[in-house]
Amino acid sequence: MNAVEIEEAVSELALQPFEAQEFPFSFLEAFGNKTTTIKKLRKGTSNKTDVQGAILQRNNIHILTTVDGKVIESLNSLRTSPSTKKNKAEFILATDGIDFQAENMFTGETVACEYKDFHNYFGFFLSLANITTVPQIVESSFDIKATGRLNKLYVELLEHNPDWATIERRPDMNHFLARLIFCFFAEDTDIFKDENLFTGTIQKMSNPDASNTHEVMSEIFRAMDTKLKIREKENIKVWGKKFPYVNGELFSGSTEVPKFTKIARSYLLHVGSLDWKQINPDIFGSMIQAVADEDERGSLGMHYTSVPNILKVLNPLFLDDLREQLEKAEDNSRKLLNLRNRMARIRVFDPACGSGNFLVIAYKEMRKIENEINIKRGETNKASEIPLTNFRGIELKDFSAEVARLALIIAEYQCDVLYRGQRLALAEFLPLDAQNWITKGNALKIDWFSVCPPTGTGVKLQGDDLFSTPLEQAQIDFDNEGGETYICGNPPYIGSQDQSKQQKADLQSAFNGVIKSTKSIDYVSGWFIKASSYIRNTKSSYSFVTTNSICQGRQVAVLWPSFLGQNLEIQFAEPSFLWSNLASKKAQVIVSIIGVGPKSKNSKKLFSNNHILKTNFIGPYLVPNFDTIVSPSRKVLSNLTSMTNGSMPNDGGGLILNIDEYRKLTELKKNNKYCKRFLGSSDSIQGGMRYCIWINQNDLEEVKDISWILERIKTVRTHRENSKRPETQALANYPYYFGERRHQDGVALLVPRHSSEKRPYLPSIIVDENTVIGDSAIAMYNPEMKDFAILSSKIHLVWSATVCGKIKDDYRYSNTLGWNTFPLPTLTQKNKEDLTASAEEILISRERHFPATIADLYDPEKMPEDLRLAHERNDEVLERIYIGRKFKNDTERLEKLFELYTKMTSNK
Repeated sequence: MNAVEIEEAVSELALQPFEAQEFPFSFLEAFGNKTTTIKKLRKGTSNKTDVQGAILQRNNIHILTTVDGKVIESLNSLRTSPSTKKNKAEFILATDGIDFQAENMFTGETVACEYKDFHNYFGFFLSLANITTVPQIVESSFDIKATGRLNKLYVELLEHNPDWATIERRPDMNHFLARLIFCFFAEDTDIFKDENLFTGTIQKMSNPDASNTHEVMSEIFRAMDTKLKIREKENIKVWGKKFPYVNGELFSGSTEVPKFTKIARSYLLHVGSLDWKQINPDIFGSMIQAVADEDERGSLGMHYTSVPNILKVLNPLFLDDLREQLEKAEDNSRKLLNLRNRMARIRVFDPACGSGNFLVIAYKEMRKIENEINIKRGETNKASEIPLTNFRGIELKDFSAEVARLALIIAEYQCDVLYRGQRLALAEFLPLDAQNWITKGNALKIDWFSVCPPTGTGVKLQGDDLFSTPLEQAQIDFDNEGGETYICGNPPYIGSQDQSKQQKADLQSAFNGVIKSTKSIDYVSGWFIKASSYIRNTKSSYSFVTTNSICQGRQVAVLWPSFLGQNLEIQFAEPSFLWSNLASKKAQVIVSIIGVGPKSKNSKKLFSNNHILKTNFIGPYLVPNFDTIVSPSRKVLSNLTSMTNGSMPNDGGGLILNIDEYRKLTELKKNNKYCKRFLGSSDSIQGGMRYCIWINQNDLEEVKDISWILERIKTVRTHRENSKRPETQALANYPYYFGERRHQDGVALLVPRHSSEKRPYLPSIIVDENTVIGDSAIAMYNPEMKDFAILSSKIHLVWSATVCGKIKDDYRYSNTLGWNTFPLPTLTQKNKEDLTASAEEILISRERHFPATIADLYDPEKMPEDLRLAHERNDEVLERIYIGRKFKNDTERLEKLFELYTKMTSNK
């Protein structure tokens, strides 16, 4: 269950008559517990309580229903119960059907409310459903509740208005939804002066069967787009005249409304009955966006970018500096005024703004600073000098752009209420400003100067004009001379393999010949090159959330030289971390935050786990003080044995045998001398057993009479003939062979391409000549023991993790990047002997624990002590070759490696 579904189930439970005996089971069921789980609790087999009448679900919750007036005593009995602590219950809950109280035993947070209202606190208990709870979500459970209600209404309207569900009319439907949201908010925050004006008018003036609901609503919308002085002339109905003139283009254009069913009308009234004062524009936009996005609707309430994560971008970009200047100004009125004037000229620009989260949070944080200035200057009721139109955005989806603008309008009003009071906020709220400061369009095709002129006040671009002829900066007016522009956001990632033709064309357009080819770079790179071009000519800097892949592997050498060094530098960064959302079971996104600006003498900042490392400069691998870029090499640059890719079957499964198939051949005494063991990355780590058909040219005549081989060969030929790739089709003439044969006689070292980041060392195994290494791994034929020692070292792991890159947070090994480029000092004979001895000790330690797999042996929690010590000795032997002692940390290791690499490549 997702958060919206849970909210609906909890709300439904709160409406039902209270049944003390059933409540604990119904409560757990509302949070997604399966029927079998509930049955076990009912029978008592999994109920771990020691309190009479209570239900305790291990690791989750201890619940007790009680008689009237005994809730506090009951909660205390759960709190002091030994079973609560023993079974690690996160929550305790007591209720008598009148009062409701709960406590989080881990954090000490509590809930105390009337029973009928407990559904409003469902966010407090979300971890019961294995949903990661973020403080802002728990505090803003309303947003999830509103999203769920709106989704029901939206789906019902689309179902009964199929013409509105078409691609052509979807913008109309989305615009309608934005109007509804404004009306719900306005009637609960006194923007509409009469209480319950919108929902009440719909209820009174529309028929119970909903036959004219669309007509009533259309008239309301028409009224809010008509100035008061011409309403008589426009024949606005009497009940419509109560609505204010809103303007701002929110109600302009067509006032057509989809037709309502009786159910849709009831949904509408239900949504209107919610308390929309609680709306949180920080995250509301992304929640509501999911309602209108068919692809997102299946995970309603799941997508949430936490405010702390957004502040990781905004704080070092410019907010920290504003706060620092505020602190330095103290009570100096002139300095405070200068700071306020400076803030009034700051532009915040998100060229992939989605539903506006970054812009909303930037606006609210700046208003907070401005308010502190006003308090210090004794101007507490002063109107804000920070224009909402200074928060610019570009968004591809039209509805997201509308929601972003609406979220900013709501944020402005809420800030005015907070800092100036309700009366002054209302006096200046309507009519809305009609300027279009959120642009709908393709950010990689639009000229950013036309959307966010760095010094002017106007917006040169509106709507979806892609500007085939870009505006020159000279065409921009200069009404706001001296203002700063800060570009920020979370652009779409999309790896090179997943990009559409249009997206690849977007990248080519964005780079416009700056690099030879954009085929191998991530889509997010387009925002980096556009932002770099923008700030090179302005008083600006930028910071984006990005996949960590652009700071790893082959992309580094392609992307970063295209803009770094041209008077631009990385000013701050936070290397790989998990970009959190509300869904604990969705695919994790590992990202980096990178801030780029004009070169300066100021120290640069690397953020990690709430620590800040100050450094002279930051390189593209997000390593301090080294701007070296490692390019792939086809040859080893140090004295190491070369590696190659494994052999690729390209066979449709015809040449590969599982263990059962191989055993069957052995039992039947079939001719299996043409089989070898086949190992890929996963097999080598997990101990998998596969085999393959391996035939040499001089065996062809003999195998033509072996039926089971002929059946397999037929499968291979068919697979290759049906391929769309000409190269694979040509291989159909050689169905006995692997598509790519790289196997060699003799011992080989198998290195997995992918492995878990949890392992303290890169895994590898030594195999004999009767084992074929698959293409999911890398092979080193006839290795020396020193090669195994180096490959198995911490210093090589650190180098590989930095330059090869990762998939999510897992290691992605490359021989051309990780091995061939590895900087190694010249080894003496004694060095080689010492490394051979330490390598042998690692292998012997592994053998002692046979048949443990690599996964078993290198589990950081279970790694055998003798193997750990063998690796540590190996590390010390190797690191002494570099600097005569062990390195203090990974930073020191990388500094030495980059130093050696620079010397090594400059000599070459």
